[in-house]
Amino acid sequence: MTELKTIPNEVRRFIVENQPVRGYWVDLESAWQDLRAHQDYPAAVRDLLGEAVSASVLLAATLKFQGTLTLQLEGQGQVRLLVAQCTHDFRVRGVARLRGQDVDEESDEDDTDDAAAPDSLASAVADAAGATGEDAGGAPGFEHGRVIDLGALASAERNPFALPPQADDSAAEFRRLVGEDGRIVVTIEASEKEMRYQGIVPLTGSSLSECLEEYFASSEQLPTRVRLAADGRRAVGLLVQKLPERGGEEARPDSAAAAAWRDAERGIQAVQTAQLLGTSLQSLLESRFGRQDLRVFKGAPVQFSCRCSLARVAGLLKTLGQDEVRDVLREQGAVEVTCEFCQRPYRFDAVAVEQLFAPDSDLDRVHSLH
Repeated sequence: MTELKTIPNEVRRFIVENQPVRGYWVDLESAWQDLRAHQDYPAAVRDLLGEAVSASVLLAATLKFQGTLTLQLEGQGQVRLLVAQCTHDFRVRGVARLRGQDVDEESDEDDTDDAAAPDSLASAVADAAGATGEDAGGAPGFEHGRVIDLGALASAERNPFALPPQADDSAAEFRRLVGEDGRIVVTIEASEKEMRYQGIVPLTGSSLSECLEEYFASSEQLPTRVRLAADGRRAVGLLVQKLPERGGEEARPDSAAAAAWRDAERGIQAVQTAQLLGTSLQSLLESRFGRQDLRVFKGAPVQFSCRCSLARVAGLLKTLGQDEVRDVLREQGAVEVTCEFCQRPYRFDAVAVEQLFAPDSDLDRVHSLH
């Protein structure tokens, strides 16, 4: 294999030459750190979010679409909700909600610290971020499109492509985070056709990787292996997939295609978390897929990008009305709005509020303190 010049924050595709086996690698550093710049999670939750963000990039890379892919984990453990999004041009964002974190889950009638902030201000933050919130079922809501359910809800059938699970401490940690009854919802919103495709699988695996393998088995019927890892510095993911042969025929057990898939499967099964986080793509491919003739394609950049902006937040405050915003300003000394997705704070002092409601105000030039 020729030397690969890999850089952080990119996703790369590779194939086994002349065989129906492909793979994807994503390596995030500054994009992962930028995503968490205003977020503070326990280490285990942070790492799970990093895995989910990497997974969203891998899932998006396997598709040809224009729009947004949302990977949503709904759990019954410490993590109540986790959302990772990736667009077709690999712009990512993500957020995790912990059980007991929200006011409505731990309500205290004597706690009036937030009483001065009107409900409309709190709910406006999701709109500023471009988030649509949760519908009654907990899945992300969209205002248009048609849903085609590609998943298998609470299927009792075992993934026919699954490998035996590895019992270790990480499996117990994953179960502590997500609980016993949860699900993964993968939603693909194709903007060019205003279509929405959704697959749902239960959280029955011992890791997020295993749950995603179940998703591919149930929604696409493609044997797929996934490895994910994250820490405070990097978020990395690796996916290999067996594609249908020409004509859709199943490969004979003694065929070259079947042998190529078996080698790829063994290779990724041997990849450990420390190896994902501590080695380069070239080292990983050489050590685990060295028997194969691989072709690695040029990478595509991945970057953090939240839809919130100063102009959007200013516009939403303006729609709330001058009286309501000034009431908050008088009571609290400033109007503070925090993006519910990236947790970026926007603070409008008295000068900014006056700019906001000036007759000739320009929302792009309103001053805010972060």
